[in-house]
Amino acid sequence: MAETYFAHAFEKGIDSQPRKTNVVASLVRDRYVADAVVILEHTPRRAARAVLKAIESANANLLNNSKVSIDPKTIRIARIFVTTGTRMRRYKPASRGRALPYEKISSNIFVEVAGEEKVKKAAEKADDTKPKKAKESKAKTEAKKEKK
Repeated sequence: MAETYFAHAFEKGIDSQPRKTNVVASLVRDRYVADAVVILEHTPRRAARAVLKAIESANANLLNNSKVSIDPKTIRIARIFVTTGTRMRRYKPASRGRALPYEKISSNIFVEVAGEEKVKKAAEKADDTKPKKAKESKAKTEAKKEKK
């Protein structure tokens, strides 16, 4: 049985509110990465690009940083969640010289992907390691013995 390997990516400071980003993240939760990429490419929300970037980063981390070769077809999203990022205080001009405060809220996206090791095909029989000429000559001698 193939062993499962994990990798993660953490996108910080996304200019989208966590509530809105979490809606997009829930679309691809517990799916295969290939399916998630197709879904996010066709999602008309601003946060979809950021979630897609985080998933592709985690996918690349798994493929490039693991010591063994990973089968790309088995890579799935193990965990994905969105947390609140930093809040920047800003002011909007109002009438009579006033300034009304508001906060620009950002998001952090955490993605963890899991993939299984490529299963190596079983080595062929030891007879196949001999050169072809030796196999052919052996077959000829056996055929001669059968004729006699």
